[in-house]
Amino acid sequence: MKELLTAVREGRKEDVPALLAPLDRAKRRLALAELKALRKEARSWGWRERDKIQKALLIAGAGCHSGAAGCATWIGGRELRDWTRSPYPLVLEALADRDPAWLGDLAHRLAARPTASRIDYRFVSELAKLAQCPVPATEGFVLGWAETISTAQWQHRSRRPLIDILRTDPHLTVLVPRLFEATELPPQVIWYGDPDSHSADHWPTALATLVEEGLLERSVLVDSCVTRLLRGGKPGDLRFFLDVLRRLALTEREEAERVADWIGMAAEGISTVAGHAQEVLARLDERGKLTTRALADVSGSVLFRTEKKLVRAQLVLLGKALRRDASTAEELLPVVTEAFGHEDIGIQERALKLVARYAPAPGDPLREELALSAGALVLAHRTVAAEVFGDLLVATPQTEPYMELLPPAPAPRRLEPAPETLAELVEEVVALVRSGSREVTAFERALDGLVRHAHTDRSALAEALREALAGQWWLDDDMLSGVERRLTREAGIELVVAVLLGRVSVRAVHDGRAVRTGTATCAHAAFDEALRARLWEAAYSVLIGRSPFLLATPTWHTGSVDPAELVERLRTYQRFGIEPGAADFAQALLRVRRSGQREAAAAAALLGTVQGNRLAAWLKADEPDAPVFRRHQETEQAPSRSWLQRSTAGARRVLLAAEERPVIQQEFPRPFHWLGSPHLPDRRHCYHGGEQPESWFATLPEDGETVATWLLPAITACATEELRGAARPLPGLVELGGPAAEAIHLALAYGLGARHPEDRLSAVDALLVLAAQGRLDAALLGRELAALVGCDRVKPNRLAESARTAAATGAYRTVLSVLAAVLPALLAYEKAPHGLSVLLSVAAECTERCGGVGAGPIAGLSTLAARGGSSQSVRHAVRLQAAWEQGAGATAVDIVP
Repeated sequence: MKELLTAVREGRKEDVPALLAPLDRAKRRLALAELKALRKEARSWGWRERDKIQKALLIAGAGCHSGAAGCATWIGGRELRDWTRSPYPLVLEALADRDPAWLGDLAHRLAARPTASRIDYRFVSELAKLAQCPVPATEGFVLGWAETISTAQWQHRSRRPLIDILRTDPHLTVLVPRLFEATELPPQVIWYGDPDSHSADHWPTALATLVEEGLLERSVLVDSCVTRLLRGGKPGDLRFFLDVLRRLALTEREEAERVADWIGMAAEGISTVAGHAQEVLARLDERGKLTTRALADVSGSVLFRTEKKLVRAQLVLLGKALRRDASTAEELLPVVTEAFGHEDIGIQERALKLVARYAPAPGDPLREELALSAGALVLAHRTVAAEVFGDLLVATPQTEPYMELLPPAPAPRRLEPAPETLAELVEEVVALVRSGSREVTAFERALDGLVRHAHTDRSALAEALREALAGQWWLDDDMLSGVERRLTREAGIELVVAVLLGRVSVRAVHDGRAVRTGTATCAHAAFDEALRARLWEAAYSVLIGRSPFLLATPTWHTGSVDPAELVERLRTYQRFGIEPGAADFAQALLRVRRSGQREAAAAAALLGTVQGNRLAAWLKADEPDAPVFRRHQETEQAPSRSWLQRSTAGARRVLLAAEERPVIQQEFPRPFHWLGSPHLPDRRHCYHGGEQPESWFATLPEDGETVATWLLPAITACATEELRGAARPLPGLVELGGPAAEAIHLALAYGLGARHPEDRLSAVDALLVLAAQGRLDAALLGRELAALVGCDRVKPNRLAESARTAAATGAYRTVLSVLAAVLPALLAYEKAPHGLSVLLSVAAECTERCGGVGAGPIAGLSTLAARGGSSQSVRHAVRLQAAWEQGAGATAVDIVP
C-alpha cells in the first residue's frame, strides 16, 4: 500500500494498476482513506503540483472503491478530470478484476452524470463492452457518441465519410432516436458541411440515406423530427431537424396524417419551420385534404405573425381557397380581416382587396361584420374601404385628447445614514465583500460606517469583522505574502477592512496614500484611480481612528452631496481641529450640487478655513468639470453605401472632446488630475466594459455632460463596432445632474442605433427617462441621429426598432417628435436609404395614435408620397402624409404616472 501512495504522489500513473493488483479489499479500503486525504490536501496546492498527481490519483481511487456508486463519484470529480490525454485505459486496467454486473452498473452511473462528455463516452462504451450489457442511452452518452462520430471522420487518416462510419456503428439504431430527444445538439452535428459538395459528411443526408437502406426505421425518424419541431428550441437545432425531415421526403399520406402538427408549427414555430409547415398545408389544400375549418384556424394564427413573407403567403393560400369555392367566404373572410391591423400597409391592402372581391351582397350580416373590422385599417386605405362598404363603414369616433404615457421621472432618494450599530455595519460590509459590489448607496454607507466606528471603538469593530469574514482568502495566513500585492491593485472596500484587520502593513498604507498616480488612460481608469485614492485615505483614517466621518458621503442615491450639509461637515471638522483628507475633500467638491447655491457659498466662506474658501469659490463658479466641444474623427476607409451623399471623403465618427479645467489641475490631488486635463476621444487604450457604471457616475454626479463626453468612445462602439453592453450605462447617465445637452443626446443617439437589442433597450429606457424629466431636446436628438445615419454610424433599421420599442410603451408623441427631426435629412437623399420605409412606418403609426406634433409639414415627405409606385417607402410615406394632415393641430397631454 505504501508503494501505491508513493507512486501516486510521484505521479507515476503507469505503475498504479500493477500496484493495485495484489491489494485485497481491506487494504484497498485503507488506501482509499489515504487517497481521499491526499485529494483534499492537493486542493490547496499550486496547479502544477496538482496536475502532476491528478491522473495517478484518479486511477488509484477508482481501483480502491468497492462500490460502483462511490467509484462513479470519484471518477466524475471535477478536479480529477483532464481534458487532454485521458488516463481511462489505465482505469480500465485497474478495474479488470471486477464483476461484469459491477462494471455495467458503473457504466450506467457514469453515463447518467450531468457532466458526461465525449471523453466519458469512450470510457463508458468500453465499460459496457466489458460488461456485455446494452449501452446506457442517456443524453450525455448520446451527445458524446454524436461528437465522437463527427470527429472520427476527420481524425481517420483516409478521412472516412460520415455515412460509412454510421453504417458500421453497432449502436446506430439505439442512439439515433435518442439524439432527437436531446435538449441541445452538439455543435459538431449542426455545423455540417455543404450538402452538395460533401454529401457523405452531411448528417441529415446520411440519416436519410440510412433510412432508405433500411438501417434506420423511417417512422421513428419522421415522428422524432415532427415532435422536435413542435417542441421548439434553438434555431440551429430546429434547422437540423427540419433539414432531416425535408430529406426524408414525406409521402402524401404521411403529410395528411399530421395536419394538426403542421398547424401548430405554422402558428408557433420559428420562421423557417413555420414556412415549411405552410408549404405542406398548401399542398394538402390543393389535394383537398385540408378542411375549411382547419384553414381558418391556421390562418387566424399566421396572420398575427410579424413575418411579412408568411402573412403574404397565407393570404395567397386563402385567396386560392376562395377562388376554388366562393361558399367558404362566410368562414374565411372574417379571418382575412385579421390582417387589417397588421403593421405592414401592403399586407393591409392585400387583405382589403381580398375582402372586396369576395364580400357578400349588401344586406348580408357578414358584410356588416367585415365593415366593422375595417376600422383597423390605416388612414391611407380608408378611401378604398369606404368604396367597398359605403355607409356600413363606421367613421372613426371622436376620441378624447391623446394622453402621452411616460415612466415616472426618477426623484433623488436620500441616502440612509451610516449604520449606527456595529451589527448592522458588519452585516453590510460582509455583503459588499462577498458580492464585490460597488453600488453607490451600499458602498458609501459602509465606507462611512467603517470610519465612524473605527473612530469610536476600533478594537470592537476589528474583532466583529474578523469573525464575520472568516474564510476570505486574504485572511488565510498561507496567502499573506500575496495579500498586499493583490489588494493594492483592487479598488474595493476589502482594502479598508484588510488594513483594519492588520492584513496590510502600515508601510503599505503610507505608500498607498503617497503614491503619485494620475496616469490613467481612459475615463473608467481615472474614476477607479480617484476611488482608490479615497480608499487608501479611508484605510489610514480607520488605522488611526481620528476622522469622525467622511466628507464625500453622498446625500442622494446618485452620489450628489447637499452643499449645506457639506458646510456643516466642514464646521464639525473645524470644531474638532481635524484636517480633512485631500482625496475625501476633492471628491466632496466634485459631488456637491452647485447650481444656485449662493447661500451655501456664503456660509462656506464664513468658516474662515482653506476648505471653506475653496468650497465657496467652487460653488460660485458653477462651471462644468470639463467643457466639451464637437470633434469628428476620420475612419480608415469609407463605407460603400451608395445612398450616402457626403461632402467629405470617408465616414466620420461624431464625438466630443473635453477642454482643460485648470482648478482641478492646480488644487486637486494628483489622482484627480486626469479629470481636469484636456482629452481627445480615444478608445484604443480602454479595456473597460459597463460592469459597474454606478461607481463611475458617483465620481461626477453633478455633471452628466462631462461624464457622457468621456464615455462616448465606448458607447459609440455599441453602434460602430457592434460591442455588446456598451450602452448599459445610459439610463443612469441621464439621471445625473447638470444640463442634458449635446453630449448626452449624442450618446443616446448612438445607443438607439446599437447593434444588440439589449443595448437598444437601455437607450430606450434613457430616452423615456429624459422625456419624463422634461429634459429631452427632440430636435437636438433628431439632428444627431440624422448626422449619424448620414455618416453611416447608425443604421436606420436599428433606429426604427428602438423607436418602435419606445412607442409601444405609450410614448408616441415623444418618438414622433424625434423622428420628425430625423426624416427630412433621410428624405433628401436621391436614393432612399435602407430602412427608411420602416422609420416611415413607425412615424405613421405614432402620428395615427397621437395626431402629430403640432409642427409644420415634414420636408420631403409630400414629394416621396407623390412619387407613386409600389415600394414600401412610398406606401408608408402616403400613410404618414395622410395621418399627418389629418392630425395637424392636434394637442396632447403628457402623463407621468
